[in-house]
Amino acid sequence: MVKKLFDQTFLKFIFVGILNTLLGMAIMFGLYNLAGASYWMSSAANYILVSIFSFIVNKRFTFRHEGMLAASGLRFAVNIGVCYLLAYGAAKPLAAFLLGNASRAVRENAAMLVGMCIFTAANYIGQRWFVFGKVRGEDSQKD
Repeated sequence: MVKKLFDQTFLKFIFVGILNTLLGMAIMFGLYNLAGASYWMSSAANYILVSIFSFIVNKRFTFRHEGMLAASGLRFAVNIGVCYLLAYGAAKPLAAFLLGNASRAVRENAAMLVGMCIFTAANYIGQRWFVFGKVRGEDSQKD
């Protein structure tokens, strides 16, 4: 299982993830710190816009998925929703607990950063098995 988790697909996902993270950080931290948008609006805008980019690139480059666009798109939307709720449901309370005496801006910036890390890990697992199907090396015959 571990060998299948960390293969060429994982390396491609990491590469795409770096691009996603840089783009997402620019959107999220830019909106929050430069444009004065709220924590939730900044992080939601990040994940909506970067998720669209991620879906397109991961479908074609990382997973080379040739299945139905509507089916994988729906599964992707569910995956992103679950990852977002998991990441930010945990990140903001954790940052508030650990950085309780810090300013609100410091706590929220820390929560956005921690949330990105949680989101990325959960998203890889979700895309790999739920959205785009089987792990390479498994039986590739159609059911």
